Amino acid sequence: MGHATLITFIVYLIGILAIGIIMYRMTNNLSDYVLGGRKLGPGVAALSAGASDMSGWLLLGLPGAIYATGLAEAWMAIGLSIGAYLNWQFVAKRLRVYTEVSNNSITVPDFLENRFKDSSHILRIISALVILLFFTFYTSSGMVAGAKLFEASFGFEYQTALWIGTVVVVSYTLLGGFLAVAWTDFIQGSLMFLALIIVPIIAINKMGGWDTAVQAVGDISADHLNMIEGVGMIAIISSLAWGLGYFGQPHIIVRFMALRSPRDVPMARFIGTTWMVLGLYGAIFTGFVGLAFISTQEVNALSEFGISVITENGIQMLEDPEKIFIAFSQLLFHPVIAGILLAAILSAIMSTIDSQLLVSSSAVAEDFYKAIFKKEAGDQELVWVGRIATLIIALIAAMIATNPDSSVLELVSYAWAGFGAAFGPTILLALFWKGFTRNGAFAGILAGAVTVIIWGGVLSGGIFDLYEIVPGFLLNLILAIIVSKAGTPRDGVEAEYDETMSRLHV
Repeated sequence: MGHATLITFIVYLIGILAIGIIMYRMTNNLSDYVLGGRKLGPGVAALSAGASDMSGWLLLGLPGAIYATGLAEAWMAIGLSIGAYLNWQFVAKRLRVYTEVSNNSITVPDFLENRFKDSSHILRIISALVILLFFTFYTSSGMVAGAKLFEASFGFEYQTALWIGTVVVVSYTLLGGFLAVAWTDFIQGSLMFLALIIVPIIAINKMGGWDTAVQAVGDISADHLNMIEGVGMIAIISSLAWGLGYFGQPHIIVRFMALRSPRDVPMARFIGTTWMVLGLYGAIFTGFVGLAFISTQEVNALSEFGISVITENGIQMLEDPEKIFIAFSQLLFHPVIAGILLAAILSAIMSTIDSQLLVSSSAVAEDFYKAIFKKEAGDQELVWVGRIATLIIALIAAMIATNPDSSVLELVSYAWAGFGAAFGPTILLALFWKGFTRNGAFAGILAGAVTVIIWGGVLSGGIFDLYEIVPGFLLNLILAIIVSKAGTPRDGVEAEYDETMSRLHV
């Protein structure tokens, strides 16, 4: 890699750390650290939600999957687009209003405890445990992606690359909390968007236009052009089911809670949905065109940039498909632009890890330390507990990521299913059903999380190849309704629900 690329990359990192330092001075209490004091405008909230959602898999995992197997993987993008839109449409405004009515809740476990008037803390504890479990895997996926970026771009050993990436992200998350995360996500989301639009357009032009690119891909593998043939119904349902996950992702729905006003939701929905659909298209086209492009490159030209290739069925392919965006950045662009594009990948990675670390640390500070161990803990003390938790969780995630053969997409898939199945139906029922009870919520969360752990970790083959979010989501929903029907909501729950509904219609 040229010096110009490296310098561009370093300048970007310094800028991100500077934001962390500035926001450190604006973070005065736990609400600021965890939720930014509910001051986010629609643009920052939308791009922050999108950037924290998409992570390194948008620039590494999804293009890599399309590169390896073709347009059959695009079903996932369709499911995600629909899920993201429905989340903004039905969850955002209600959650923003309800969390304020319900004792100004600032975390998901906090909201669930207040929503159901749960004095036993059982809902807070189980939801915080679910957050810590699955976010450790999710954060680990981002660290794998970061290590692959540093390894491919700078020639570092995988382990060295892993720890460099970890130190950068943890630094500004520790310093600035939610405001640093939201504003860096806004910048990173903008950069990711531009990168995903520019790279495939330049690549397609380099191939001689869209028709020529499609023809070249078809000549190598006709299966890459087909979304349906050879793809079973279970695989299509599994891919579309990624959309179900949105309703339960704590690092995304916390953006709804942080909006400055419920009236900002329509504009945020428009910005967020547009960003996402165009970004997903860019990721798909990057992987799709990459197959034909790499097959025509000289091996020596690729090796100069540290790009490793193998030959399969007489076709030259990347050894690691998840590095296709990195390869394009280095092969097609001036070193300064390449540095910016590589920074976009790091942006995608960092914007998700920082959000996950923040939600995890808030679970430790607000939902364990304050709720169970030290109720009188002051704001400054809680912020520091959150910072220490951030450091510990990051270290555990980095240890999981030390395996260089880890797949970004597989780690994301498992964590996404865990949150979608454990929290998705719970959040929806809490927002839309007055008769939902504490016991129903507890039974549903437990059923969803355990189903994902068993289905995703032990069972395989046949019907068990179905993405674990589907059975987990359904079992949560069914059990939550049955258990709630057998009981009645606690005193004050229905009155608070009615107050939320009246505020929604003002």
